[in-house]
Amino acid sequence: MKWECADVSLWKAALSSYKSTIETLNKPNLISLDDFYTKELPLIINQRNPKPYILTDELSKLMQWKLTRGKWRPRLLDFVSSLDDDVVKSASQKAFDSLPDISKAVKELTVLKGVGPATASAILAAYAPHVAPFMSDEAMEAAIGNSKDYTLKSYLIFVEELKAKAMVGYELMTYVYILFLLCTFSFWSFI
Repeated sequence: MKWECADVSLWKAALSSYKSTIETLNKPNLISLDDFYTKELPLIINQRNPKPYILTDELSKLMQWKLTRGKWRPRLLDFVSSLDDDVVKSASQKAFDSLPDISKAVKELTVLKGVGPATASAILAAYAPHVAPFMSDEAMEAAIGNSKDYTLKSYLIFVEELKAKAMVGYELMTYVYILFLLCTFSFWSFI
């Protein structure tokens, strides 16, 4: 299946294979970390409405999830794990309050040591996937042809590309559904 594919059934089939695909990767703790990121963390954040936030231990676990999916960079985990809870809480509250202004939200999070645009996108996507998709290497490569440019500018281009894809010709799919699908790395193994 290619990025240009307009067959909704193929997109749904790719999404339905997500869990079995991550299981085949045999990466330590990936399944439990993925459950944390996709199920637990969104609930935790949303239970804190009207002023949602994350704390250091949640950011650390999110970082473990992100690094387990891709290239392991232990220094990033060390950086975020050493952050003060009040600093993480404040930055994440400001970021979530900034939405739907994605640029401002990312800037609020990247003040945290160890958090760049890709990690900021993961934080935002855990709270508002309908606004801010996760900047995975695989989805970046498919959508804009470049997975190594971890800048805010590239992320904003990526977001616009996903919005365009989600809005054109997908009457049966919601924006949240397609963003989740496009940003899961297992989907891109079918390309």
